[in-house]
Amino acid sequence: MSAPATGRGGTVPAATAAAVSAPGRPLSSAVVVLSTVVAVISLGVGALLAVAGAAGYAAGAWVSPEPLSPGLIGAAMVGVAPGLLTLGRAGTWEEVRSLYLPLVVVMVGLSAVTLLNAGSLRVAVGGPLFLVLFSLGWVPVVGALALASVGCLAAQYRGPAAGPSRTGPGPVPVPVPAWSRPLLAVLGSGWLGIGAGLLLLPGFWSAFVPWTVNRADAQGLGVWALSLGVGVLASLAEDDLGRSRPALRAVPAVAVACGLLLAVRASDVAWGSGGAVSLLALLGGLLVTGVTGQLLLARAGREGAGRAAPGKPRGEAGPDA
Repeated sequence: MSAPATGRGGTVPAATAAAVSAPGRPLSSAVVVLSTVVAVISLGVGALLAVAGAAGYAAGAWVSPEPLSPGLIGAAMVGVAPGLLTLGRAGTWEEVRSLYLPLVVVMVGLSAVTLLNAGSLRVAVGGPLFLVLFSLGWVPVVGALALASVGCLAAQYRGPAAGPSRTGPGPVPVPVPAWSRPLLAVLGSGWLGIGAGLLLLPGFWSAFVPWTVNRADAQGLGVWALSLGVGVLASLAEDDLGRSRPALRAVPAVAVACGLLLAVRASDVAWGSGGAVSLLALLGGLLVTGVTGQLLLARAGREGAGRAAPGKPRGEAGPDA
């Protein structure tokens, strides 16, 4: 049994003292800057794609048979942006990697999909001037962000391997509830498997998408599904809801944004298919995961504040005694 630590304010519980001195890799400023840049771009570009998709226009960088696929990619971009904007509040790499690693997957994956489907790009096949210019800008921007995301990841691991994760008393770890671990494993594996299938075997797996998609659409959606699976499984591996806080902010927003677009374009979806049921279940899992995780974090914070409230041990006399 460990002894409690003592500070100016009295005795600090051993668990809290462990949280104070727990080592963590200092967060690189390059990761924070890149995440902010990606968030700002995602808000603008994602809103454009999502609004155009809701209105019935396929405004993506490549030609799409229906507006729903580029619209969902845009909705996911909008949903993840608020979580990315909060990465600067973290002090260590461990607190952000469950969201930053999926970011790397998205940027590298979209860059690869763009290059693999270069013949389908608007700049190659022509079309409305706005979409041609959008496609022309998409290629270098996505490529540059992909390279930058990998470079920032390498810079993060070239930095100091460990250091104090906090400068003062902080919250103790909040483990993932045991009852939720199998459910999270199924949810993460589901997204991961579907994403890998759409990305690597689009000709086969696109038949399970409950609306019409081409190769580029299937692979683009696969990249996002793959990144969601990576994020859920990474949060499960962390086993600390506090470290997964940015990801917990992002996943319900992604689920809500995609759900709203699906509701608006409901006529484009074959709701009686197994693919539609699976998609709703996976999006619902993201929503429940994010909301439940944030509620558990809030409850742990209230309990920690209650334990840390100042008080006098019984039998201790006050200064006026």
